[in-house]
Amino acid sequence: MQNPPPEAREKLALTRHVVLVGLMGAGKSAVGRRLATLVGAPFTDADDAIVEAAGMSIPDIFASHGEPEFRAVERRVIARLLIGQPHFLALGGGAFMDPATRERVAARGFSVWLRADLDTLVARTSRKKGSRPLLDAGDPRAILADLMERRHPVYATADLTVDTGDQPLDVLAHDLVQRLRQHGILV
Repeated sequence: MQNPPPEAREKLALTRHVVLVGLMGAGKSAVGRRLATLVGAPFTDADDAIVEAAGMSIPDIFASHGEPEFRAVERRVIARLLIGQPHFLALGGGAFMDPATRERVAARGFSVWLRADLDTLVARTSRKKGSRPLLDAGDPRAILADLMERRHPVYATADLTVDTGDQPLDVLAHDLVQRLRQHGILV
């Protein structure tokens, strides 16, 4: 878990974990880091925690053990991250699809779906070639469109939906702070 830098602008307390969900490229990690800085709370990227726990990169986990084993490790790591002091947590794109993970998030956190359009997702994910195993299996645009169709109905069960649009991430983070205050998640 990364602690916020000393230049955090506001000192607010989280009443629950704020769990950012959405497709790869939606901005979960980038927005989560900005939120942590604004609020003065810790931030964890679940993918980074998985890499640390497994001792290998996510593409290597997929290549060596397959997606089912990756998902099992992901489930265990997220369960551990949802214990303790409330913080901002960015989940990998497929994590929220797991019913057990969704139950844990609902019990211990407040879920926020960062929704982005297909063009935005394609543009953002193309910057990190080779680091997204699901996109290496074919045409990234077609794969993302398929993932949107399958995952959006599940993401829509999140406590809050935020369209990322084309607004700068800092603006999005400031807006989200206000919305979390309105929901009593930040006090």
